[in-house]
Amino acid sequence: MSLYDDAVLVLKGYEDQPDLRQTYLDHLAAHSDGVWKACGDGHITASALVIDPSRARVLLTLHRKLRMWLQMGGHCEPGDATLAAAALREGTEESGIEGLSLLPGGPVRLDRHETPCAWHLDVQYAALAPAGSVEAISDESLDLRWFAYDEVAEVADDSVVRLLEATLARL
Repeated sequence: MSLYDDAVLVLKGYEDQPDLRQTYLDHLAAHSDGVWKACGDGHITASALVIDPSRARVLLTLHRKLRMWLQMGGHCEPGDATLAAAALREGTEESGIEGLSLLPGGPVRLDRHETPCAWHLDVQYAALAPAGSVEAISDESLDLRWFAYDEVAEVADDSVVRLLEATLARL
């Protein structure tokens, strides 16, 4: 199965945000390259909100280009077999934490936002960090920091706050 096919199946199985979910499916129906950065009309991206083992904090990255505190995430790559694998790869690369595990149940939320490269149709997951893990900043970040749940709204935009709320409902 291709990443494109996986994206369609994941989105068809996602039961929340029906209007936005349909926007994603319509985009994929119109663009056979809709999962790739090369699709100038927008593309599917994958992200993961990393939760600490005690389930009391989340790890956010200060994005180098956007200069915003965000969850880990980004463009799908040819080696990604599934959206979940892309989210896990991005989470691992940007957090430096090996052994992340996605929360069961598929995506936590969808978020469509404009970026300098194109519209991102982000499929958002949540991932638990293993006990004893230590984060390491990547070259895509200016900073990497753990925030208590009640601190997130002070540093991040509404999309991250909504992702955290959806993640807490899943936990």
